[in-house]
Amino acid sequence: MPAATIPEAANKLDPVVALEKQYLLQNYARYPLVLARGKGCYLYDTAGKRYLDLMAGIGVNALGHGHPRLMSVIRDQSRKMMHCSNLYYHEYQGRLAERIAKASGMDRVFFCNSGTEAMEGALKMIRAHGRRMNPDKFETVALYDSFHGRTFGALSITGQEKYRRDFEPMLPGARFVQRNDVTALEQTVNERTAGIVIELVQGEGGIHPLTTQFLRKARELADRYNALLVFDEIQCGVGRPGTYFAYQLNDPMIMPDVVTAAKPLACGIPLGFVASSESASTAIASGMHGTTFGGGPLACRMALEFFDVLDELLPNISQMGGYFRMRLTELMKRYSFIKEVRGVGLMIGVELEFPGKQIVLDAMEAGVLINCTHEFVLRALPPYIITEQDIDRAVRVLDKVFKKAKPPQE
Repeated sequence: MPAATIPEAANKLDPVVALEKQYLLQNYARYPLVLARGKGCYLYDTAGKRYLDLMAGIGVNALGHGHPRLMSVIRDQSRKMMHCSNLYYHEYQGRLAERIAKASGMDRVFFCNSGTEAMEGALKMIRAHGRRMNPDKFETVALYDSFHGRTFGALSITGQEKYRRDFEPMLPGARFVQRNDVTALEQTVNERTAGIVIELVQGEGGIHPLTTQFLRKARELADRYNALLVFDEIQCGVGRPGTYFAYQLNDPMIMPDVVTAAKPLACGIPLGFVASSESASTAIASGMHGTTFGGGPLACRMALEFFDVLDELLPNISQMGGYFRMRLTELMKRYSFIKEVRGVGLMIGVELEFPGKQIVLDAMEAGVLINCTHEFVLRALPPYIITEQDIDRAVRVLDKVFKKAKPPQE
């Protein structure tokens, strides 16, 4: 979409774009929109136009923008100490680790900066776990259409060719099966398998929840072959499903050996973690892994405040997620090109019969920010503080956008 379709920001858009094109690595396909500030569930461009933010920084801004409790923490902690080397202790890292352990049912926690770093830590845990038994026990089983990050290890177990092809050969030992294919999983996991890595809801893969049957089989096979079962909750966890973690939706709960998470944890301050059972944690001994920035006092204190707010919001997440899917299902009844509405909590996908890029651009012009993943799936990851009024506004805009949509001719 040309910049002229957002005339309010045109006077400031071009200089910003020109500067980035001259000096930044050109690895992002950005939308023609310069954002200046945010408040609650809304963002504002440089001309003051308001946008309902249904992406929340791809799931990061879980409490919206400018949340007063978070702003208070930033003001207070920034005056005291923002960074502390992991050569020393500070008062918030242990408290946050305890909070995560109790919320997840895990025993030990390692802090890092991002989701992909969390996956790297989990992969090192998998490799070290397998090597203790046999040097040939190093394979990791993951899923097609998965997305685990862009570093080499995480990319090696990401089951989408478009992310991998330019960097091959990848690290050895990754094997892939289709999601929810219990037979394929059973045929693939064997004595050489050191770990099984699963997103409970595939995010970049199109918002696909995994079945309880598949997860139960993964747990059974991990136990049978002494492999670590790793649940990647980077996008689908830490409150987004309406529970702390997506695996807690299963009844009875199917417990992993390792959990990775990041996005909403410190609400915009980089922070991720690997949480593990006591048994899995023994794979990593002193000196085997580390980080410079992970688990700093500002990030940990932000995350502690986030968990305090999250405890109050969990019922709202489930309620608003159900309401949003209900309203989108009403649209599906009116527009035949909508194939399916799916998701859990406030992680929602709308699958179309045609690529959704233009829908995203038209919605942006109308003041609603969504994106399209896996080419055909409109994705919404709204802030946890979203209200029915916000959802109604989003549905009204999407209704108008869908009315003028022109599916490609056969």
